Amino acid sequence: MRRDELGDLAAFLAVAEARNFTRAAAQLGVSQSALSHTVRRLEARLGLRLLVRTTRSVAPTEAGERLMQTLRPAFDGIEARIDALSDLRDRPSGTIRITCGDHAARTALWPVVERLLHENPDVCVELATDYRMVDLAEGRFDAGVRLGEHLGKDMIAVPIGPEVRLVAVATPGYFAHRPIPRHPDDLAAHRCVNLRLPTRGAIYPWEFEKDGRELNVRVEGPLVLNDMNLIMDAAMSGLGIARVMEDQAAEALADGRLIEVLADWSPPFPGYHLYYPSRRQPTPAFALLVEALRYRPD
Repeated sequence: MRRDELGDLAAFLAVAEARNFTRAAAQLGVSQSALSHTVRRLEARLGLRLLVRTTRSVAPTEAGERLMQTLRPAFDGIEARIDALSDLRDRPSGTIRITCGDHAARTALWPVVERLLHENPDVCVELATDYRMVDLAEGRFDAGVRLGEHLGKDMIAVPIGPEVRLVAVATPGYFAHRPIPRHPDDLAAHRCVNLRLPTRGAIYPWEFEKDGRELNVRVEGPLVLNDMNLIMDAAMSGLGIARVMEDQAAEALADGRLIEVLADWSPPFPGYHLYYPSRRQPTPAFALLVEALRYRPD
């Protein structure tokens, strides 16, 4: 295979995955017209139509889909082997891409990543905050961070933080004219701030547990959000009872601006884990990050 043919294949893969010539051209650092010419040249050489183009979208044909399935593992393998060459250098290098939620990024990742980057100037870390369960291969991520109870079975999972708790909180002003709920079923009489799960688009049912008994409760209220920071803000403004991470509310609970309810129904559960495919060959930089993040209880 000639060198230009390999480049043509890489160009096709970029367009097919981006489903857009403009985005793919920006990613590759070439003009849109040059990229279009490259893909047409590849199609002419193969004698196959690889992409269906319309004024608004680009989609691979059946032949294009088959070529994508062949190229992606091959290019991933090449990239992994090139990254592995960094172990011949004096210090770790390369880029590590991680998908995670905002809370995980701030509490579990950032303190470690900040220190790691100061100590290893040739390492680059990209954190993409997203509450959805992202497919690592499709998003070309090296790893993800999620709570320990939400991990796939084919993944290596490394604990990177202690157990966590979700707490139900509201302001003293909210409870001034309302009874304190003693049982999760009492929430039916209260205004609550709901969370819409980004993965399924459904409203999150509040999960409680006591003495081995699990109970899911669907609550009602004046506000539906998909961001935990905004949910905390809503609780602080007295709009109702909110379910937030304990560390988010710790300061406000300590100084009395918030009151926790149903504490006996809110036990801790497994905290954040770094997860990545079991078949992945770690680069020195990735292995360094995993060890730096690994949670070691005192």
